Amino acid sequence: MNMKKAILSCLMLMGVLSVSAQEQKGTTEYVFEPHWYLQLQGGAQYTTGEAKFGDMISPTIQGAVGYQFSKNVGARLGINAWQSKTGWKDDAGFDAHNFKYSYIAPALDLTFDLSNIIAGYNPNRKVSFGAFIGIGLNYRMQSDDAKNAKAYMDQYTGESEYDWGWTPMYNDDAVLFFKGQAGLTADYHINDAWSIGLEANFNMLSDRYNFKKVGNPDSYFNLLAGIKYNFGPTYSTRFIPAPEPEIRYVDKIVEKIVEVPAPGPAAVEPLRRDIFFEINKTIIRDSEKQKVQDIADYMNAHPTSKVMITGYADAGTGNNRINDRLAKGRAQVVVKALKEQYGIAESRISWDSKGSRVQPFAENDLNRVSICIAE
Repeated sequence: MNMKKAILSCLMLMGVLSVSAQEQKGTTEYVFEPHWYLQLQGGAQYTTGEAKFGDMISPTIQGAVGYQFSKNVGARLGINAWQSKTGWKDDAGFDAHNFKYSYIAPALDLTFDLSNIIAGYNPNRKVSFGAFIGIGLNYRMQSDDAKNAKAYMDQYTGESEYDWGWTPMYNDDAVLFFKGQAGLTADYHINDAWSIGLEANFNMLSDRYNFKKVGNPDSYFNLLAGIKYNFGPTYSTRFIPAPEPEIRYVDKIVEKIVEVPAPGPAAVEPLRRDIFFEINKTIIRDSEKQKVQDIADYMNAHPTSKVMITGYADAGTGNNRINDRLAKGRAQVVVKALKEQYGIAESRISWDSKGSRVQPFAENDLNRVSICIAE
């Protein structure tokens, strides 16, 4: 007997929880969370110069720690290092000289999430694009190759340092330069914590970075690939419950029934049709046109009925400006079809647009819809 009571109690509890879950209606909103991240990259550098393109390619690595302040803007402190190269053409009849030298270059960048800025915040986006701009330092280390090249030039050309343009920094040729940099990024998000990405950046420094004095700034390009790890949650979700329907209290007056009136016409059930659209479209597909005809047939069969049409857009793509336009267009195209194709009077049609601020369905793609209720 006790076992039967226990089983019955469990079934009743499950039923109460199920009803409670079904009655929970509303929308889910993504909320950005500020977070730190670590980035490690490696790749190739092209140092601008007079030698052949292939002779000016060298390896480079980069590490950075960043903080994303908002969904659009962040900052990072990075260190780029390894090698640069210098070379010149064999215009004077002697062998061209190319040599490499080491450097280390810390920089502070201001970063921008272009995908969020243009298309709106979406933490489920798999590929995102960004840009950055920053300033930093470049510590160019000593180079015995540079000293040897100068000696070679002095021996075979007989020209002075100033004439052929080499800087006279050979006794202490480790020099600190200021630099400015800018670049673009592309990241593929494996999950909320990990992503892999590409980066292309351009760096400009003052003259003599490449050991040559020619009266114009020096520069190099980096092409990097690497991984990024986000610390902590990058976003949270917030449930916005649907507003409770207004409860109206009506005084009930009980009177003695003297006569039983003849039964009236049976109550007519409302008709609901959900007309779904493709992404970024406001055109009724052939597969959905039967639903519009169902509404028209219902209203022709019930001359006093009216229809309410509400347009929506999904929150997973676009932004509020784009989604407001789509939701409005999806409602109006159904209104137009009822009036022009089926002759339903405009006075019997009402419409509204909720954009992507309200999501009637849990599945993102189903919210590209116009919900039509005729009664």
